Amino acid sequence: MARQIIDLSMPVHGDMVVFPRVVRPALLMYEDWEQFAEGIGAAEHGMTSLAASSMTVLGDHVGTHIDALKHFRKGGAGPEGIPVEYCYGDGVVLDFRHIENGGAISVADMHEALEKIDYEIKPLDIVLIMTGAGSYNHEERYLTEHCGMSKEATNWLLDQGVKVTGIDAITWDPPVWAMFERKQFWESHRVMIEREYYHLENMCNLEAIPRAHGFQLSVLPIKWVGTTAAPVRAIAIVED
Repeated sequence: MARQIIDLSMPVHGDMVVFPRVVRPALLMYEDWEQFAEGIGAAEHGMTSLAASSMTVLGDHVGTHIDALKHFRKGGAGPEGIPVEYCYGDGVVLDFRHIENGGAISVADMHEALEKIDYEIKPLDIVLIMTGAGSYNHEERYLTEHCGMSKEATNWLLDQGVKVTGIDAITWDPPVWAMFERKQFWESHRVMIEREYYHLENMCNLEAIPRAHGFQLSVLPIKWVGTTAAPVRAIAIVED
């Protein structure tokens, strides 16, 4: 049986596009190979090149990450509280690349997308929303040119037993300009104030998954304690 592993994670570097008011990461060499060898005392014994190490300053909403309940729920758990059993399972990709920039995906849109792939969502499916924005996540238009989920569609997914979702855009909601235009602010995010669910943002390569369902997803977060989100190395596992 052939197995294909597809990387769904955004590269993290100092010049990357990040959400407004989120600080770009700083990835700095702390000690190079020679400095480590000298500092630990091995250089005087002829071992002049050992391990290098880096220092990283990384916000919890940089790159591909999963939002914890604490992001919008005061007193909610951080990433350490995300059940790992929710983060590995059957994946589903729903294609909304036809939705206009700034659009909010409706429940009717969800039904239409599922009919196209002849699939019915089951509990604990990990549902990925493909907007197409992941293909230009290195450009400034990544901040503005995508659709997003409505509150109603988010609640509908949770009603089906879904706990983890993801999107190949910079936010689960429509872009900031659309939220301000409609005076509807982070409505899909705010669902987590009352209900338990976790979404990934800044995914990419969803179009590389060769089928809309019938594959596995691993979206395990780093077990950061008390933050509002955590980085994820998301992969799709396709068996043939």
